[in-house]
Amino acid sequence: MTANSYATAGVDVTRGYRALDLMRSHIARTATPGVVGGVGGFSGLFDIGGGRLLSAGADGVGTKLKLATLAGRHDTVGIDCVAMCVNDVACSGAEPLFFLDYFASARTDPELVADVVKGVADGCVQAGCALLGGETAEMPGIYAEGDYDLAGFAVGIVDADRVWDGPKRTAAGDALVGLASSGPHSNGFSLIRRLFPPDRLLGDRALLDALLAPTRIYVKPLLALAGLGVDVHGAAHITGGGFFENLPRMLAPGLSARIDRAALPPAPIFDDIASAGRIARRDMFATFNMGVGLVVAVPPGDADRAIAALHAAGAPASVIGQVVAGDHEVLL
Repeated sequence: MTANSYATAGVDVTRGYRALDLMRSHIARTATPGVVGGVGGFSGLFDIGGGRLLSAGADGVGTKLKLATLAGRHDTVGIDCVAMCVNDVACSGAEPLFFLDYFASARTDPELVADVVKGVADGCVQAGCALLGGETAEMPGIYAEGDYDLAGFAVGIVDADRVWDGPKRTAAGDALVGLASSGPHSNGFSLIRRLFPPDRLLGDRALLDALLAPTRIYVKPLLALAGLGVDVHGAAHITGGGFFENLPRMLAPGLSARIDRAALPPAPIFDDIASAGRIARRDMFATFNMGVGLVVAVPPGDADRAIAALHAAGAPASVIGQVVAGDHEVLL
């Protein structure tokens, strides 16, 4: 790892892996007959009968909120919050039904909350789901004055026989189609804030705009694939842990993902980040989406049709690699 890797910014993703290992037994104690599969997927699945499954996901915006506060821009982080949840839900092939948010701060600022919820509503409109409500909490002593946190969860629905189950369906030779991101989305901002001091950010509007660009919502493009009958074998939302953590989550045992770096869409903001921290390329792929916010695995014969459908739905996409035999890893 380089001197300016994510760990030096205070985020050690291995602690999260360890926490998941420790909580597995507790999660298992709660299982009921409706639970489908275990933890580790992009969303949790629950059988409601009638051949239909609910797909649920929860997430937050993270320390990107500190940048929003620095810039005084609060009306787009709600889009990030919705996106982080509904994109996970859509990775199962599900259509998001509704979203609920949770806003916490030391002291409720009604105007700020309204700005944030505007973004949440904008994200729900983009995803085609309802905002059912949420919760606002005042917690002085937990949050510093002026800080706030934003999280939420989404629930979607999918026919049981149409679930995109990568660990069961991906196969060697599948094409990996990458959907372009809008920037870093909502990951890696503890490192980003370490690399770019406030005066640099406030003095470089283009940089600040690029970093605060809201997470792209992929729901409608993914639903377009399903509607056209594209045979999606699996999908991966590229969030925390970058390529190395997320791509293997959609692969069957004995398979790896080979990525063609030259095929990745150009994303200058990632060059700026790497240059500012002298970050090794591998570390960049372990932290950021590198211009690809979501990846779907399809049979090679379906790749062109998938790309055409995604473009038509407003999601620039291209083949960025393929599934190969291997040790469940990402090859760059």
